[in-house]
Amino acid sequence: MILEALTRSTDYYAAGIVTVVAVLAVLYTRFSFADRKGILLPPGPPARWFWSNALPAVNIAYALTNLVREYGPVVSFRQGSQVIIVIGSVEAAVDIMEKEGGSLVDRPRSIAASEMLSNGLSLTMARYGERFRRLRKAVHPHLQPKAAEEYQDMQRENAMKFILDMLNDPTALQKHAQRYAASVILRVAYGKSTPTANTDPEVVRIYKVAKHFQASIRPGAYLVDHVPLLRYLPGYGKQLYEWHREEVELFRRQLRRVKSEMDQNKAGLSFTKALLENTEEHKLSTDEMSYLAGSLFRAGSDTTAVGITATVMAAACHPLAQAKVHEELDMVIGFDRAPTFDDSSSLPQLHAFLLETLRWRPIVRIGFPHRATKDILWRGYCIPEGATVYGCHWTLSRDPIVFPDPEIFNPQRWLDSEGRLKENNMKFITYGFGRRACPGLHLANRSLYITLALLLWSFRIVQRPDAPINTQAFSDAVISHAAPFEIDVIPRVEVAKLRAMMTEGCMD
Repeated sequence: MILEALTRSTDYYAAGIVTVVAVLAVLYTRFSFADRKGILLPPGPPARWFWSNALPAVNIAYALTNLVREYGPVVSFRQGSQVIIVIGSVEAAVDIMEKEGGSLVDRPRSIAASEMLSNGLSLTMARYGERFRRLRKAVHPHLQPKAAEEYQDMQRENAMKFILDMLNDPTALQKHAQRYAASVILRVAYGKSTPTANTDPEVVRIYKVAKHFQASIRPGAYLVDHVPLLRYLPGYGKQLYEWHREEVELFRRQLRRVKSEMDQNKAGLSFTKALLENTEEHKLSTDEMSYLAGSLFRAGSDTTAVGITATVMAAACHPLAQAKVHEELDMVIGFDRAPTFDDSSSLPQLHAFLLETLRWRPIVRIGFPHRATKDILWRGYCIPEGATVYGCHWTLSRDPIVFPDPEIFNPQRWLDSEGRLKENNMKFITYGFGRRACPGLHLANRSLYITLALLLWSFRIVQRPDAPINTQAFSDAVISHAAPFEIDVIPRVEVAKLRAMMTEGCMD
């Protein structure tokens, strides 16, 4: 009896010690910055399991927006020893993500998406360092505005094919958008185009590896990112390693094909050709070149298709805004010719419509993670060195100070009193921050401009009365895809004339 009581007392004592240590750990991690520096982490939701107030697991963008409204423009989370910071106002994003961008070039360690899936070769998830600088230096000159201009004729040609696709089958919008995006980025990356995104085996495989990448980068998707030792367990990560074999084999095969075409003097202009012509300058290995070109294709094909789909949804759901663009197109261009890139500067309403679409339904909702390489102070709070930092695009695009009535689709917010595009138009909300901004943004902007210009010049887009569009039905992913929806397209040009103009443009 005495022995049993002593044992029970010892158990209670041990449990008490564990509880005290856990509580002290929570207090230390929560207030250690105040103790050391007289400053605090930004506010955030209370811990649920002693040391954890992790990021939301579902409806992430919506949940983060609600937390920003509750706790303020900069919100902190903790998962074990990891601090996670979410930036939720435009002012804070400018102060922290842009002005302090040099301290946020790094990515946090990503075991699932970077190390296991991509063997550390993905530019998107690359840690800041010598390899990142080599990769960025290699990609930079080929995607800048002047370089992107070289692809404009090809982009317009494919946009005209997109109009023909919509004429032939307006029920397959998202497939047509994928065909356009895949054709453009295939040409840019590898000097090759494809007529049909849904049947070309290479495009099918590229969308497959894009889907795998999306699955791996979703916050909290893989426990190994929080418990690194898991990767050494027998059998753990089998799926990720299989996905890696699929994507590296695909990327290597594309590189070999371009090299073979170069040897036969048959290779056209492409990013991969430029890499192979400058191997000494860039000092990239074969696999680094394979992944750099492959990552460009993987990212560009997916995001551009999502952006085109969003513009069509916006046009169908907001007929008055669409009508303003029609009025501008009629005045500037008329119906004797189709829009070109030379018209771009004369179409502020169209650009405002596009900017508002990308604000209203951001392509990348929560953004990609950054890692602070030093303490960043902001209004008495500390974003500590080593913290993971997200600039949440969805939340930023709903900042009521910069975007009053943020749930209202209003392209006029991007124009000044004289109808010109405002200079400070917060484009970084779409394309990311600082030196980690999307390197393909100039190419993407041109694709979105020419497809929207041709689309709204050619058609009036309307919702079907029997199939209202659910504008909230998007996948809960980093790159958010709209659920399938139906529209009617009403030609604004006589159909035979429209078909002839688009066909002739494709053949130029």
